[in-house]
Amino acid sequence: MALNNTYDARLQQETAVGAGVQILLLALLGSAIGMGPVGWLTGLVFAFATWAVLSRAVHRSRLHSFGPANRVTLGRSILVGGVTALVADSFESAPPVTLLVALTAVALLLDGVDGKVARRTGTSSALGARFDMEVDAFLILVLSVYVSTQLGPWVLVIGGMRYAFVAAARLAPWLTAPLPPSFARKTVAAVQGVCLLVAGAELLPRPVNLAIVLLALGSLVWSFGRDVAWLWRNARMPVVVPAEPPQLLELAAR
Repeated sequence: MALNNTYDARLQQETAVGAGVQILLLALLGSAIGMGPVGWLTGLVFAFATWAVLSRAVHRSRLHSFGPANRVTLGRSILVGGVTALVADSFESAPPVTLLVALTAVALLLDGVDGKVARRTGTSSALGARFDMEVDAFLILVLSVYVSTQLGPWVLVIGGMRYAFVAAARLAPWLTAPLPPSFARKTVAAVQGVCLLVAGAELLPRPVNLAIVLLALGSLVWSFGRDVAWLWRNARMPVVVPAEPPQLLELAAR
């Protein structure tokens, strides 16, 4: 019991360090761009919510070590917190597009690194996979909010798709059944962040950005519809498939 308490204390320390680094990043962003109260408040809420949810999750997981892969994912979540604060601040003042794009690009480039680290170090876990997925999904949601200010509120469908699926699964439990592995699903999910980043950078003409985001949305609706149709067809049929969580935004499955 004492050993378990020691492990739990170490895990809680790592989540607390993550929250501290998140606040430090917010302070650096604040001093660099003069971030307003909305940006600060949003960033602090993100930091506190991440710490609270992750602390509870690691306590329930009974892991013996936080692990290198989860540390990479925690670092990505810190970058996502910075992006979230910048997007919130953009509603009050002109957004620092270069800084926002840089943070987002690093977060997207690191996507998949945590999965590779987990496999190479033998530290894959259900907690790590879920943590990675939630960070990915929230980044897409934040990016869709930002791009929606340029192209229209319909872009929010991209960020809200996964959360709508989770809500629907509470009413229709057959949606929670495991899906067979799909390279197409992973590719479509990865495309969403790249397309939103390109559109958000505003380096291309508006019609081109519009086409890019429409393509991303179309591919996501196709992937979503295909998975829902598969789940519906197999809802009453005992099918044995490799276990895979039903993820619409599976940017870096471990």
